[in-house]
Amino acid sequence: MAAAVVMVLLQGCAAPTRHRALPVTLQGQEEIPGLPDVRYRIGVNEGEMVREGIEVNKRELAYLAEIGHEGPMPPAIVLAVSGGGDNGAFGAGLLNGWTAAGDRPEFKLVTGISTGALIAPFAFLGPQYDATLKEVYTQISGKDIAKPRNMLAAIFNDAMADNAPLWRLLEKHITRELLDAIAAEYTSKGRLLLVGTTDLDAQQPVIWNMTKIAASSDPKALEIFRTIMIASAAIPGAFPPVLIDVTADGEDYQEMHVDGGAMTQVFIYPPSMHIQEVRAATHKRERKVYIIRNSRMDAQWSQVERKTMSIAGRAIASLIQTQGIGDLDRIYLIAKRDKADFNLAFIPATFNAPHKEQFDTEYMRQLFTLGYEMAAGSYPWEKAPPGFAPGE
Repeated sequence: MAAAVVMVLLQGCAAPTRHRALPVTLQGQEEIPGLPDVRYRIGVNEGEMVREGIEVNKRELAYLAEIGHEGPMPPAIVLAVSGGGDNGAFGAGLLNGWTAAGDRPEFKLVTGISTGALIAPFAFLGPQYDATLKEVYTQISGKDIAKPRNMLAAIFNDAMADNAPLWRLLEKHITRELLDAIAAEYTSKGRLLLVGTTDLDAQQPVIWNMTKIAASSDPKALEIFRTIMIASAAIPGAFPPVLIDVTADGEDYQEMHVDGGAMTQVFIYPPSMHIQEVRAATHKRERKVYIIRNSRMDAQWSQVERKTMSIAGRAIASLIQTQGIGDLDRIYLIAKRDKADFNLAFIPATFNAPHKEQFDTEYMRQLFTLGYEMAAGSYPWEKAPPGFAPGE
């Protein structure tokens, strides 16, 4: 009888299917139907990013001339928001506190990965969306992000949980009106919003030009915008991957995208992209880079149980921690090479609020308050990652 029950359950747990993946020989030639040239594969078509940078700078010059600006171009300020799950409450609080301090700048470029991708559109649009960030990171709980699946479904499906609640949350806050506001900043001022995902088939990071998607007249633009945000936060194994339809050489394919953090925890632009190429085409200007790391920098001790999942989970957490530190080192070196002022904020080691579960509401509220108070009190941004002396 038990065997019969198991067989019945297994019949209802057939593995989900997908369309054929994009062959490696066609990488860089694919397009999203109706939305051409809205993304960049690192190591494949980075030249497209350089051309885009030149074009948006020309657009900015035209805007400055229109408003009668004289003298040097204003500083080009970059904000990069890292992954970190519910630790994104720190970044949300920091941005709110930065507004309260009165010296929060308008960013020329905003980038986001994972939870940073959920924050990035609101950070891009500025203080008028601070209340939305506060609501999202202080009023939700785990049930607003994902719904656990039963064990058999998790084994035979594509993730341990269903992220339909997160889709509903984005449908509430990512609206056509919000996209129109983002598009206006892109088309009139030449500002950029970029989000990173991981193409799991190709093992490649993909950078999406969210401002260009927002400015598209294609009726699928809103759906694709939300889809990219979901994909960037789709923790492999925990949340379902996102399948994105593409065409190449007259054929249809499907890519599997997951959390951008599978490749990098935070980014500004690829190391191979020399900002001088963009600068030479327009004007020299002051440059600043601000990084919000939604995580701590110090190692956190914990006795690991002698169990497979405990050991594997601790090892993966260690890999993510060290990868994040390596990402900061890379950005620091890029910033120094390109003569940009480096600024870093992260969760201090002194923060030890109880963290009972993922997306613990009380934990997020305390973390939001910490970020707010740090920034509102004129937070002294770190001028180098740990291990580097400032200016070294």
